[in-house]
Amino acid sequence: MWCKGCYRETAEEKCDFCENETLKAIPLVIYWCTSCNVPIIKKINNTHHEICTLCGNEIEYLCSDLRPVFPEERLLFEILNNEPFKFLKQNIWASDNRYYIDGKPTSLKSSFYKKLSLEIVRDQLACFSADNKYEVFNQNIAKFIKANKSHLIEITNEAFDFIEETAATYSKEKVVISFSGGKDSTITADLVVRTLADPSLVHIFGDTTLEFPLTLDYVANYRKNNPKAIFKIAKNEEQDFFKVCSDIGPPARMLRWCCSMFKTGPIARVLNKLYDNEDILTFYGIRSCESVSRSRYNRVEDSAESVKIQKQKVASPIFLWKDIDVWLYIFSEGLDFNNAYRLGYDRVGCWCCPNNSLRAEFLTKIYLPTQYDKWQNFLVKFARQIGKIDAEEYITSGAWKARQGGKGLTVAEDIKVKYTNCTTEEYAKVYLLNKPINDNLIKLFMPFGKIAPELGRKLINETIIFDIATNVPILSIQPFIQDGNYNSVKIKTMNVAKHEDLQRMVGYQIKKFNACRKCLKCESLCKYRAISIVNGEYFINSKRCRHCKMCVTAKYLRGGCMMDKYLRTKIEPLRQLV
Repeated sequence: MWCKGCYRETAEEKCDFCENETLKAIPLVIYWCTSCNVPIIKKINNTHHEICTLCGNEIEYLCSDLRPVFPEERLLFEILNNEPFKFLKQNIWASDNRYYIDGKPTSLKSSFYKKLSLEIVRDQLACFSADNKYEVFNQNIAKFIKANKSHLIEITNEAFDFIEETAATYSKEKVVISFSGGKDSTITADLVVRTLADPSLVHIFGDTTLEFPLTLDYVANYRKNNPKAIFKIAKNEEQDFFKVCSDIGPPARMLRWCCSMFKTGPIARVLNKLYDNEDILTFYGIRSCESVSRSRYNRVEDSAESVKIQKQKVASPIFLWKDIDVWLYIFSEGLDFNNAYRLGYDRVGCWCCPNNSLRAEFLTKIYLPTQYDKWQNFLVKFARQIGKIDAEEYITSGAWKARQGGKGLTVAEDIKVKYTNCTTEEYAKVYLLNKPINDNLIKLFMPFGKIAPELGRKLINETIIFDIATNVPILSIQPFIQDGNYNSVKIKTMNVAKHEDLQRMVGYQIKKFNACRKCLKCESLCKYRAISIVNGEYFINSKRCRHCKMCVTAKYLRGGCMMDKYLRTKIEPLRQLV
């Protein structure tokens, strides 16, 4: 159920946060009218038979969701069946790997995509595309819009109300639209602009450098067609995706470092420049039915644990919409959209995302052969690098997508915090570094308190860290030589009740020093904008840091560094050297 007031998810009849009444979201399903040959969106009703909104005849349950099959995808489907234009006059929709031809299902197995060689498919697409018309498709869509008009009005009005109420306490200058170039962000932008009656709202597009060419084309068209919009592009110019992959391995389903490094982090940088330390409201095109993880989100979220970029509240106007709702709105409003959907893609994120479906991979082979071949060659090389004897099979089977941790990578050693207990001082540990100690390491301890090198013992180059609240020393840091190794540092905790807790956070900063790959996660995490990458180095601004310790707290950053998740080979504590 959903609270009508704050739009939080709750299991109670009244919201335990604001005490408003809750709204139970009634599941929607798709029916098919055989008389009108059109899909009908209806709420589940087990008490009586449903009827068509156009002809009044009884309709039959079809499935839980649908997306349209455009003529481009239909032609590809026909070519793979060696029957070009066979279904030109049929009304075709799809759900995952199941096609519905005039309401009759046809399931596709993985072998379907291997019927013809890629060269033959491309040649036939080029041969038949000129005669691939939209007339019948447009007629079917017009009937679909008419049949579901009342449903569209209902969900649209609810979205308008949600946006208006959520944005009520924000000036329009503090409202941001997250624009990905996909269908969901497209209609979210349209809904927000219409509701707030302001075409000059800030839009932020995160260019991951791995976008579909058609996405970049669409973004360019959107900017041209919406000249009043303040349109910002967030892009990580400092990192190269393939170089990072070579260093720490390619992203996998559970190891998507790319999101932080190439999307969330750059967007956070743009927001920092625009709004500095001010609170903002960002509208996202997130929908709960897209994935299991997104189904756990709240429609409105501002908690530090959940929001990827701090100092913002995020809101999702179409959170409860299905694919078919999205397309109903796009078609009804005549919105321009990303042409990748016409080819058969149901999502248009990064073209090489490990979460892409088998169909999406096949489409990329067809339409982006150069990029696809480059990626596959890299993956095979990586598989051999980590010791896979059957490297080609490991990649073609998709097993690489389930990869976890840094097994086989030498850089996995960087996140292993190695130390020995000091034999001469209590509560002191000697940490092994993978490079010489320098000022960058000392500055990593700014979140703990005031850095006071002038109060340390000069003879041993000691630096003291004072707790801001109590003004007493809590850390002593000094260079150390361990078994002839000059890359060591001795850190002693003082005047605290829980020495091990403080040493654990110390270990997090040691891990950052050894393993930082400039993923930008810490930049996004810091709500005071104190953390950034300056001249390729992790930097904490002393004038901005409030010593909140979020960046050294496992609740917000597991293991103290995102590389811990990406490179850890097994769950293990700090490693004591023997």
